[in-house]
Amino acid sequence: MNTKVPTSFNAAEDQFGQRLAARLSDGNQELSHDIGERLRVARAQAVAARKQAPQLRTAPEVVQSGHALTLGGGWWTRIGSVVPLIALVAGLITISVMQDDDRVSELAEVDSALLTGDLPPAAYTDPGFAQFLKADGASD
Repeated sequence: MNTKVPTSFNAAEDQFGQRLAARLSDGNQELSHDIGERLRVARAQAVAARKQAPQLRTAPEVVQSGHALTLGGGWWTRIGSVVPLIALVAGLITISVMQDDDRVSELAEVDSALLTGDLPPAAYTDPGFAQFLKADGASD
C-alpha cells in the first residue's frame, strides 16, 4: 500500500534511527573482536529485515487531511462511507412513498366528493357542465 506521510515525519524517524545507532556504537570499542563481529552481523540482519518489512506489512494507508493524519482504506472506513449513502436513499424512498400516499388520499377525497355530490356521473359529459360549475361557484 502507498503510504502518504509528510516528509517531516520521515526526517524525524531517520534522525531518531541515527541517534539510536550512534548510542549503540559508542560502546563498541570496549568489546572484544568476537562480540563486535556478532553485533555487526546482527545489525546487518536487522537492517536487511527492516528493508523487507514494508513489503511484507499490510498497514493501513496514512493520509494527510488538513493538519491531521488519518488512517484510510480499511473495511470500517468503507462501511462508514456507504452507511450515509444507504440512509439517504432510504430517506428519499420513504419521502416518495409518503407523497404518493398523500396524492392517493387527496384524489380519493375528490372522487368521493364528486360521487356523493348532487350530479349523476352522466352529467360530467354534458356540454353545459362548465356552466353548472360556474353557477355553483357563484352561489357559494
